Amino acid sequence: MLRGLILLVTLFAVVPPAAGQALSVLHIKVVLVDADGKATPVPRHTLLISDNPATAPPRRIVTTLDGTADVRLRPGNYTVESDAPVAFGGKRYEWTRTLDIVAGRDAVLELTAGNAEVEAVGAATASAAPLEADPWSLLREWQDSVVALWTPTTHATGFVIGANGLVVTNQRGIGTATAVEVQLTPTVKVAARVLVANPERDVAVLWINPATAASVRPVLLGCAEQTKPVVVDGQKIFAIEAPLAQEKGTTLGTVSRLEAHAFVADLGISTGGSGGPVFTAGGNVVGISSVVDERAAERRANSRVVRIGDVCDVVATAEQKMKDATPPIGTHLPVEPVRPFPVEALKDAAAARAGSLSPYQTASSDFDIAFITPVMTYGEQHPPEQKGRRDLTRGGRLTDAERAVVRTITDFGNWSQYVADFPPVLLVRVTPKLVEGLWTKVARGAAQTQGVALPPMKHFKSGFSRLRAFCGDAEVTPIHPFKLEQRVSESDAIYEGLYVFDPGALGPQCGTVKLVLYSEKEPEKADTLVVDAKIVQQIWQDFAPYRALK
Repeated sequence: MLRGLILLVTLFAVVPPAAGQALSVLHIKVVLVDADGKATPVPRHTLLISDNPATAPPRRIVTTLDGTADVRLRPGNYTVESDAPVAFGGKRYEWTRTLDIVAGRDAVLELTAGNAEVEAVGAATASAAPLEADPWSLLREWQDSVVALWTPTTHATGFVIGANGLVVTNQRGIGTATAVEVQLTPTVKVAARVLVANPERDVAVLWINPATAASVRPVLLGCAEQTKPVVVDGQKIFAIEAPLAQEKGTTLGTVSRLEAHAFVADLGISTGGSGGPVFTAGGNVVGISSVVDERAAERRANSRVVRIGDVCDVVATAEQKMKDATPPIGTHLPVEPVRPFPVEALKDAAAARAGSLSPYQTASSDFDIAFITPVMTYGEQHPPEQKGRRDLTRGGRLTDAERAVVRTITDFGNWSQYVADFPPVLLVRVTPKLVEGLWTKVARGAAQTQGVALPPMKHFKSGFSRLRAFCGDAEVTPIHPFKLEQRVSESDAIYEGLYVFDPGALGPQCGTVKLVLYSEKEPEKADTLVVDAKIVQQIWQDFAPYRALK
């Protein structure tokens, strides 16, 4: 028990090593020279970025129409490699480059014929379509049918399979979530009902309002066909994904292992990208992408694909359940503002803010609450040069309170990638308070009488359950009701809240901003807090540069 308490205290007292590291920008440009000597950008080329040694699945990026891509990375050593070769001028090009990212310094990587692996294309292959034509043709055809899925703890991919509003994904992507939001476009997101979540088959079927799905072309599973597409070892397949904080894209893979209900391929699905449709080169759907039950090094490259037959079986069960049920409502939910917060505006706002870039903090009886704006997350990752400012993220001896501040603004757990690109939103972080129990305090006092000084051994009053926010008397729906899982032992975890709001949702126009919080221990007991008007005004001021750019 003592070991568990010490672990718990350590968790909230120590900042993870990566949490205090500022992000740098890697500028990538892919360009080839044609037969006339003209430089030609390579658009829509898929690259995988992996840290060395590997700590997470490769990050998947796609070059823009001018052959460039920018990605924010923490200091370290990285490998940048092509997901698949690109055909150009009778040759095939692909790249594998390793480079170091240094804190506080942007880096440039130019991928050209000079640093590529080049292979001449034979006459038969040269007359065929470019190597990326098949996956991008599939993307153009089906990208509107592939959707992003949000739960409080995960992001996943799914796809619409019928005008009746059915959406399928893998069960591992949404876990045991009962609340799932389906985002069809950057401006359209609706609530979905989970009809079936089958962990044995690894298939989940969601239901959205049919009117919302009416404008989407459904992906045809071919369940009515007597025979399903055959998948063989070594076969090329394509998956479409809607990754977290990235555009929709395709990824190419080769089947490497066949199983009764699934097969494994080196698709290298991005974070939040599993759950989308998987096709053969001919365009037939053969399953749903998922994750493998293997060690981290293998999960980075490999993906599990649930066979289409199993998908069809679970869909049939879902269709039976929806026969006499009322369809979900189609009310559109709040989404992130389409217009980003320009980095230059963030830089100026962080430099202009006097004093600390710490979050605005308050507390209720059971929770500590922090209001976090993009100015703060940007400023902590790129500290402005300002006399008298103490940078809490660059080492040195910190107090417990300072460590807590650093953790609050730099360590976002399972949602770190979401926050990394500084979305123009207000984050409200709710952390359960730590308290020392009566008998623990008595035991510590007894130890002290024996000359043994022990630090306070605290535990959480209760984990976070949910939050309601009010602008005056009107309840405000968050863009995302995220939760952050914090492990306190091998078997136990508690949750923090990380609610995402539109930048104009909670401002001076409300008159009064009120938060109503609920704990896991007493889920129906309200812990109400009226936010200080000064904090509301400070939040509003942080977004002033963003509003001025309209």
